[in-house]
Amino acid sequence: MGAVTQADIDNLNQAIAAGTRQVTIGGQSVTYQTTASLIQARDDMEKQLARQTAAARRSRSLQSYHAGRGFQ
Repeated sequence: MGAVTQADIDNLNQAIAAGTRQVTIGGQSVTYQTTASLIQARDDMEKQLARQTAAARRSRSLQSYHAGRGFQ
């Protein structure tokens, strides 16, 4: 699977709230064994999204720093 999106996490949250174990993530339908496994998948995706966001912020910060110093 590629990058995690907030929509993926939202789909898991909706499935958890509805009590269903089947959810579509990234265009693929996934059936989880238990609600606990859904919650674990959601928690893992939230961590991945946080890492992606932090990496993107670091990248933008470095680009801004270099651009401000006259480096391209």
